[in-house]
Amino acid sequence: MKVIALIPARLGATRFPAKLLANLKGKSVIRRTYESVVRTGLFDEVIVVTDNDDIRKEILSIGGKALKSLKEHESGTDRIAEVAEHMEADVFVNVQGDEPFVQKEPLAKLMDLFSGPDGAKVQVASLVQRLTDPGLIKDPNYVKVAMDLNNRALFFSRSIIPFPRNLTIDIPFYEHIGVYAFTKEALLNFTRWPVTPLEAAEKVECLRFLEHGVSISMAITQYMGVEIDAPEDMIRAEELMEEMGWE
Repeated sequence: MKVIALIPARLGATRFPAKLLANLKGKSVIRRTYESVVRTGLFDEVIVVTDNDDIRKEILSIGGKALKSLKEHESGTDRIAEVAEHMEADVFVNVQGDEPFVQKEPLAKLMDLFSGPDGAKVQVASLVQRLTDPGLIKDPNYVKVAMDLNNRALFFSRSIIPFPRNLTIDIPFYEHIGVYAFTKEALLNFTRWPVTPLEAAEKVECLRFLEHGVSISMAITQYMGVEIDAPEDMIRAEELMEEMGWE
């Protein structure tokens, strides 16, 4: 199975402009993400797809692969689709550029969904981890996922789902980790569909698949990383790096 990892890397960000070029203990965020993905050894190719010359040069300067997108895009998925359309692979994996702690074990679980007993039926897959901190469960910056008994996504929301009406049971809350895997057909279909109502309301792009009836298989992992969404995340990331012994 040929698998290509594509890392969408947009310079602009509302909460943290130019975050992908921010210095995270001596290396930019995008460089650390790229190196982490390559280090897994899971992919035939790893390519950064960016709208910015400085990000492209940053990756090329370390001998990495980076392409400049030719159009403006609504989402990272749209950005990588522009490149994937001209490539051949069984699966394309979208790793967000602000995920410097991405590791082999979660990505391997993601790949297993395409090669398992029902792998031929899987069009889209993603990752979740359990949330236990009440503050994070309530935080709209953490996208929550409700899943069926076969770990397929029922809904994604920035609100608390499921709502804990019955407090006598142990209700699992899951955070969506922004790593996706697609067949080429599913990826290109996404870009051909306009933004859907629930997607627009929640600002969660994967809802576009659910609104078109496309199932999303989820792999449960213990990711324990830090996504760089806001300046304060840099402090948390540096602390985690020290705990992990990263240089």
